[in-house]
Amino acid sequence: MFSPRDVYGVVRPRTVEDVRAVVRAFAAAEGGPRLQALSTGRNWGLGSREPARDGVVTLELQGLDAVRDLDVEGGWAIIEPGVTQLRLAELLAGTDRMLNVTASSGHTSVLGNIVDRGVGLRRQRTLDLAGLEVVLPDGQLVRVGWWPHGDRAGAVNPQGLGPSPLSLFTQSDLGIVTAGVIRLLPRPEAQRVLRLGFGRDRLPQAIDELRRWTAQGLVSGVLKVYDTVSTRSYGGLGDAYVAHVCVDGTERSVAAVTEVIEEEAARSGLFTPAQRSDEQPAAPDDLVARAVERLYAGDPSRNETMLRSAVGQEADQVDAKGGGWLFFLPLVPFTGRAVARSQELLAQVHEETGVQAGSTINALDPDVIDLVVSFRFPRTEADAARAHRALDRTYELFAEAGFHPYRLDSDHHRWVDRLSVDPAARALVRRLKQTLDPRQVIAPGRYA
Repeated sequence: MFSPRDVYGVVRPRTVEDVRAVVRAFAAAEGGPRLQALSTGRNWGLGSREPARDGVVTLELQGLDAVRDLDVEGGWAIIEPGVTQLRLAELLAGTDRMLNVTASSGHTSVLGNIVDRGVGLRRQRTLDLAGLEVVLPDGQLVRVGWWPHGDRAGAVNPQGLGPSPLSLFTQSDLGIVTAGVIRLLPRPEAQRVLRLGFGRDRLPQAIDELRRWTAQGLVSGVLKVYDTVSTRSYGGLGDAYVAHVCVDGTERSVAAVTEVIEEEAARSGLFTPAQRSDEQPAAPDDLVARAVERLYAGDPSRNETMLRSAVGQEADQVDAKGGGWLFFLPLVPFTGRAVARSQELLAQVHEETGVQAGSTINALDPDVIDLVVSFRFPRTEADAARAHRALDRTYELFAEAGFHPYRLDSDHHRWVDRLSVDPAARALVRRLKQTLDPRQVIAPGRYA
């Protein structure tokens, strides 16, 4: 229930040559609508397939769904926008490589999420990006970053030689991505997930302790902490914050690190006794824990149960029939003080609007947290208006606190300029747009 845009038509190409032909046709037209590309359209909570501006024709790329190449030994795959994370994960099952998956539905696009700079269970997904194939606004096809050359692929080098244009095409309206080279992660020999609970009164101290473990190399992947509201939204259990700590490596290293974490947790006095996935499997109705354990292993097959719990529908019915769902995605310093402040701001939003948000902490490294703030609401006009007011207020309060979003929804695209550090940098991007797309063939997106 974001603001609807004027969409004049939908084009569904099946090949890259189709995309190029469409772009050339729009480039040749004078004063017509502009093209807005999307992968599978399942950008839930951020506007789904809704464009940021009016007067567009959407170019839906789910028909480009080829896995063009897969090199398990080299650790990369070449995929098109319609390839879902479930499909690629299934292709890698039984190999010594895995995909850095997200907690969203398995039916979401790998490439779509990467070019919008999403976050997986192992790291930020832009770190998985080695190369992109892009149709420029004049129909020219270019490949930027790293691409394999025949039988001698060589080592992956995303930056190449000289200035790298790779990042120009993430969160970008400078071209239309038709394929990408995605890096695949080594599959750990052993893995387990430890679940530790703690109360709200211990939040700052617990976060600081978890940060220490992360900084000292005890945690593998993205440490996750669900609050009570978020846990219940996704079908989990408990009345406290729950941290999910992944430990992986060899059998011996996993055993040793697990013992260290258990000792550190007990010594701190901050957490409930750790529950180990190898000794105390998650209960069948603890959907969060069951899904997270598999996600760290590159398996999104249990994500659909969390999706149904959150919005009440399967992936193909979320937009048409699912419950209301909004996301706000800021980056927050990995400190107990900053996280506690973020929770105070969400409490203020609740007090002012009556809408209570859930939040999930995703520790990307020892310094930065991706805070996933979610608002659920019944899909009525009154409830939707209230939820969107809460979202607007969250943008304002978090910006004042210095906690800026790293992804935007279709209603908040103007925040790019509001949050810009240097207006000259924004002007440079617009100069690039004018140079590459003087006819404005590609519609301005969320980040224009």
